[in-house]
Formats: sequence, C-alpha cells, structure tokens
Amino acid sequence: MTKYIFVTGGVTSSLGKGIISASLAKLLQARGFSVTIQKFDPYINVDPGTLNPYEHGECFVTDDGAETDLDLGHYERFLNATTSQANNVTTGRIYQTVINKERAGDYLGKTVQVVPHITDEIKHRVQVLGNANRYDIVITELGGTVGDIESLPYLESLRQLRWELGADNCLVIHLTLIPYLRAAQELKTKPTQHSVKELLTTGIQPDVLVCRTEHPLTMDIRRKLALFCNVDVTSVIEAIDAESIYDVPLLMLREKLDQVVITKLRLKDRREPNLEAWKTFLGKLKNPTREVRIGLVGKYNELQDAYKSIHESFVHAGAMNECRVKIEPIHSEQLEDNSDASVARRLEDLNGILVAPGFGERGIAGKINAIRYVREQGVPFFGICLGMQCAVVEYARHVLKLKNASSSEVHPRTPHPVIDMMPDQKKITDKGGTMRLGAYACKLSKGSRVHEAYGVDTISERHRHRYEFNNEYKERFAKAGMIATGINPESGLVEIVEIPEHRWFVGVQFHPELKSTVENPHPLFVAFVKACMEQKYGS
Repeated sequence: MTKYIFVTGGVTSSLGKGIISASLAKLLQARGFSVTIQKFDPYINVDPGTLNPYEHGECFVTDDGAETDLDLGHYERFLNATTSQANNVTTGRIYQTVINKERAGDYLGKTVQVVPHITDEIKHRVQVLGNANRYDIVITELGGTVGDIESLPYLESLRQLRWELGADNCLVIHLTLIPYLRAAQELKTKPTQHSVKELLTTGIQPDVLVCRTEHPLTMDIRRKLALFCNVDVTSVIEAIDAESIYDVPLLMLREKLDQVVITKLRLKDRREPNLEAWKTFLGKLKNPTREVRIGLVGKYNELQDAYKSIHESFVHAGAMNECRVKIEPIHSEQLEDNSDASVARRLEDLNGILVAPGFGERGIAGKINAIRYVREQGVPFFGICLGMQCAVVEYARHVLKLKNASSSEVHPRTPHPVIDMMPDQKKITDKGGTMRLGAYACKLSKGSRVHEAYGVDTISERHRHRYEFNNEYKERFAKAGMIATGINPESGLVEIVEIPEHRWFVGVQFHPELKSTVENPHPLFVAFVKACMEQKYGS
C-alpha cells in the first residue's frame, strides 16, 4: 500500500518545510520510488487566488487551473513532475466541502463537528493521491507551526491516521530550529524540546527530527535531542544553512535522511540514488563563466516570494548557459517620472529587462516607460502576462500613435482598448470567475524567436489572467512591426507577441516561469538569458 510521510514544523515559521519535503522526495525518487508531495494550509481562504502577494507570496498555478501555494512550485522544480488541485488543500476548502454536504443533507441531521466531520474530510483529502494507486509514497506538508490554533484539526487527523494506517505505513518528520546564542557561543536544544512536547500533547510522537541550524550539530547535541525527544540518534538530522536551496537534497543525502525513512517505513531499498543530473546542474550553477544583470520590473519587489518562480527560472536558465544571473529588483513606481533621462539612468547598466506579471493600475506607467526604453535602445526584453500587455499598450501609443490606447482593466473608457476582456467574460461577476486559468495550447509561427527557443510547433503553457490582446488591432500591429507569433488554436487568442527587428523582444500572455525545473529549464528563459549575454559580450 502507499506509504505516508507527514512534515510538521515547530519553534518558528519559515524554516523550510517545503524545501525539506521536496529534497526528501527527490532522494526517494532518485532511488526509484514514485513520489508526490501535497501541502495542507491552515488558512480559511479557499485558495490563495485572491490573496495579495504581500500576504502569501506568489500564487502557483497548476495545469488543471488550481491556484495553489508557492511550495507546489518547489515540488515541481525538484521532482520535475506536475502537481494538481489535489496537491494543495486549505482549511477553507475543507470547511466549504463539509458545509456543502451539511446543506445537502449528507449527514442525515447529525450535529456537524470538528471531530469527526472536519477530521474525516481532512483524512479523505490526505489519501486522495495515495488511493489513485500511482505513488509508492505521498509526502504531506502541514502548514503553520505546532501550537497554532489553526493547525489543531490537521494534527488530530494525523494522530488518527497514524493509528489507522499503522507505524509501518505512516511516518512523522518534525522540522525544528536549533538557535545559536552568540553570547554563550552554543547551540540551544530547549526550543526543540518544547516543540516536541507541544506535539506530544496532540498525541503525536515524531519519528524523525530535522534540525535547522547555523552551525554543525555535535554528537553530544544529537544524543541530547534523541534522549529528550524520544527518537533514535540516527533520526536526528542536521539541516545546516545552505548556500542554495538546491544544495539541500545532497545535504540530506549526506545525513542519510532517505535511508532513515526507508528503514522506518520498511521499504525495500531499490537502488543507490541517481543524482548525476542534479550534480551537473549544481556544478554549472556554482561555476559560471559569465555574468549578466537583468532588471526585474515589478510592483511587489519588497517580497522576493512574490516572484519566486521567476527568480528560480533565472537560476535554472543561468546554469544552462553557465552564466550567473544577477537580478536587479526595480519597483515600477520608481520609473513613473516621464523624464527619459531618469528612466535611462536607472536602466542603462542592465543587460536585459523582464517586466513581471501583476494585476491592477498601480505601477503600470513605470512598466510602460521601462518597455519604451528597452525597445528603443535594443535591450533584450521579456514580458510576462501583464508585462506583455504593457508592451502592447506601449507599442500602440508610441509606434501606432493611437492616442490614449490602454488596457480596459486600467482605463475602462479608453478609445483604443488594445487589451480588453473578451465578450463572454464580461457577463461573469464572481471574483476569479473571469480568469483564464491552467494549461492552454499555443501554436507557434515558424521562424519566430519563440519557435527557435522551443523547437516545436505547438506548446502548452499555464495562464492566470482576465484580459487579452484585442484581435481587432492585430493587423495594425503586424504592419507596424509587432507580430503575433503564438496563437491559441481553439480561440484564436494571441498568446505571444514579438518584434522581429529587435535584438530579443518577446511578450507572452502565459506564465512560463511556472514550468521551469532543475532538469528542464524553461526554453524562453534560457533564450532570454542567452540574448542578454550576447548583448553584453557580443554574439
């Protein structure tokens, strides 16, 4: 039967449960096991789709159109495998399902309670992927920190599942912090002891401790943790701060986390882990031969997680090109001074510009100013979603000379809505209902930059947006030099625009960053980084 691993967190948030989960999954996958990871979030939002990026970082979209937690991006990047709606569950979705069942009379008039109705629904969701008979191991990351009120139903469900599935089929890894007191010059285990004690009050004994630390754990500290937290010494795993998140799988391999898990779950060890491709990637990542500086023009730059997948895509593409990509975050509102000289001063030292996705009017003018500069100066440009739409607006205003051309999202009464909501969308009023979400096909024009990058005629990419290129203007753009080189074959909607005469000017309506992985860097990011290298060093 499918084996289940649960990853809980203690002492503090943001310790990296997602990275530890993804690293363990990578090691098990490298040994020949089929593995998937799911994230259970304790917030009451149904999904992160309506959350401000400052609240929760980026919203990661899956092929089936699910708006999910950004940790699913880590899962996909590490495992080189797709996730789905089933891989991310929130308290809001759990309660919504139970309340809908109650309204439908499914509980036959019973009093609906946290136990058993909420916990039963959680247990059902935990096992959905396992019951599909596709995976040997399902890793479940429980969001939040032990002791949070919001996490209690999940911990109670975990307690019940351990009893129902048996110790050989269910394992708990507790990620905790071993702080270093500089004044005393020593690591302190007491916070971890208290965290485990808190977990024990819910009826759960962790099987493995993974300890985040700034300094190596001595054997004395490991024995102390094992004694007071009631685990084997070999089950105390050091997770020392790493130079890169991509070092973590190899650090966990050195700590034998995968072997500990295999032993405790009584799994038959299939083979030594094959991590050659991973090590090759790390070798290129850490030994670049060149360096480029790329400006990331966005409006959520204060929080790097708001553009997490873009940052990681540049890591993958940089390694592929044996080039260090230094990202220069540029807040688009800082570029709203219409002085060409001030925009030039901010952007002139960069080898390329990526204009990031987003929603709403704030910062639009700055993005348009940045795009005009790189278009006129021949600097490589990559626009994603709203970035592509801003490129269309900029071209309409300054090349087609369409006065006050805009997106109807920003200016509903614009005389030239070159970006507009499609007629069948305008009747929908539910927030999120007008969104085009998930994977859609796109047919590429042969001879285009994107066709050269992908090397195929038809692609599938993920979307998250409401507004589209207005096809009424497509011919006018083409005659002026901005060509639609990617079209959805079913709807005829424009997915990609290019300026062929430019060094590298590509705008895409979809989100390519969501499909870039360590083993398969996204071809558009690879091509863009290469163009930036050519801009700096010459062809």
